[in-house]
Amino acid sequence: MQDQENQASPIPEEAQQQAQPQQAAPAEAAATPSLEEQLAAAEAKLAEMQDAFMRAKAEGDNIRRRAQEDVAKAHKFAVEGFAEALLPVKDSLEMALKVETPSIESLKEGVEMTLKQLNSAFERNKLLEVVPAPGDKLDPNRHQAVAMVPAEQEANTVVAVLQKGYTIADRLLRPAIVTAAQPK
Repeated sequence: MQDQENQASPIPEEAQQQAQPQQAAPAEAAATPSLEEQLAAAEAKLAEMQDAFMRAKAEGDNIRRRAQEDVAKAHKFAVEGFAEALLPVKDSLEMALKVETPSIESLKEGVEMTLKQLNSAFERNKLLEVVPAPGDKLDPNRHQAVAMVPAEQEANTVVAVLQKGYTIADRLLRPAIVTAAQPK
């Protein structure tokens, strides 16, 4: 039988063993992609990344545009809440002018009610008065001294308030106009 096997196989065993690795080499070559396939894969990945980049860039541009529009709207309608709070004050003043024969008492009462409405509007919108008391230390960040007067109190303190100041949300809108005590 061995003779038949040897005769059936004209290739010696050593040659068969050498032939097997050569056959395995093309199989391995088929497993690793060719340069053209690698190039095509890289180009596909590049196209995918370019698409993702363009989408991300467009999204960033849209976000920036929307933010700019929001800021523009915020500036445009920033006083909307304050204006709504002032409308009742305006209505009260117009109603007072429609009265044909007002008495002094009714005018005074109407002005007091209108002032309450105005103060309420100011409070809702964080518009607060700056009214230093006499003897308070002069604060150049909140008070403006227009005159130094002789007084029986410590120097650089408030003697009298000539005009109230106002802050809006802790930011000075107008300083209080005051007279201050002179140094002795």
